[in-house]
Amino acid sequence: MCKTLLHPFLESLPKCEHHLHIEGSLEPSLLFELAAKNNIVLPQDDEAFESQDALQARYKRFTSLDDFLHYYYIGMSVLITPEDFAQLAMEYFQKAAKTGVYHAEIFFDPQAHLERGVSYSTLMEGFTTARYRAQHELGMTTLLVSCFLRHLPPTNSISVFNQPDVLKSYRAGQVVGIGLDSSEKDFPPHLFKDLYAMATTLKLRRTAHAGEEGPVEYIRDALESLGIDRIDHGLHLADDEELMALVAKRGTLLTLCPLSNVVLKCVETLSDVPIRKFLDAGVKFSINSDDPAYFGGNYILDNYCAVQETFDLSIDEWKTICRSGIEGSWCTTSRKAEMIGVLDDLVYNWRRKLRVSA
Repeated sequence: MCKTLLHPFLESLPKCEHHLHIEGSLEPSLLFELAAKNNIVLPQDDEAFESQDALQARYKRFTSLDDFLHYYYIGMSVLITPEDFAQLAMEYFQKAAKTGVYHAEIFFDPQAHLERGVSYSTLMEGFTTARYRAQHELGMTTLLVSCFLRHLPPTNSISVFNQPDVLKSYRAGQVVGIGLDSSEKDFPPHLFKDLYAMATTLKLRRTAHAGEEGPVEYIRDALESLGIDRIDHGLHLADDEELMALVAKRGTLLTLCPLSNVVLKCVETLSDVPIRKFLDAGVKFSINSDDPAYFGGNYILDNYCAVQETFDLSIDEWKTICRSGIEGSWCTTSRKAEMIGVLDDLVYNWRRKLRVSA
């Protein structure tokens, strides 16, 4: 955790997490536990799976997004029963609540589970159990967003989208939106235009990974071809001043994942993440943890702290970031008002504290 004066302030901010892959919160300890429970044989020809420590050490040596995804898909192979998915989600919710997350909109990858014989109803049962517990035990509101894998044919995404139990989850509000993730290079957003048109018809929220490893043109493509409400990552938006101004004018939220960008070699150092440039341009963004179990166990507060240590932001700048995250969430208006009230009170008290100590 950071040693800055504002650390207690950062801890207390009412955070919203918009970019969290629930499968990416699978810690090595839980991975090995579920593998043993479900009689899953982990790869024998990869020394990373010799122990939890060896696997954690391998996670520190990712060379690219695809290198990470290789381990990500192996990891989710241990998730079999509703109880597994409930335990996975609840462990994340508990960690998030301790670091000030009031509201979480979590991604999950239905195709990756359906392909290995795990039913959609299994996912829904597990996630529903965990979400109920998060609401009643932690006071945390949560939403689900189903992400589609861009390295698979778009027809596969459409087929999954149209499955009766998947459509039922959309119409019932169990799942409020769709996203697009996995390998970005060579898979431009417009390939999934038909999928997003169907989501629009159902009035689902729409987001997509764009501009992480892919070029800024992928961001424009996602906005124009898919009609997205949010941009996941959007790192390379800073490469196009005109598009950045348009995104700022529209108030479209970026879901930045600073420490993820460093681990996956999208940037060399955290200072290369365009935090300051986006603030100066009026681009709205939230700060998120992406796949924290694979990125050094860095959950949302670790990202907040790293940004503060690197960019030395003011209370007013943090208020802007936090409020943008709240306003850009897909929760109810009343829930947003509740979080904004907490934020306003916190900022007021900290301004008084700093004036008194000055």
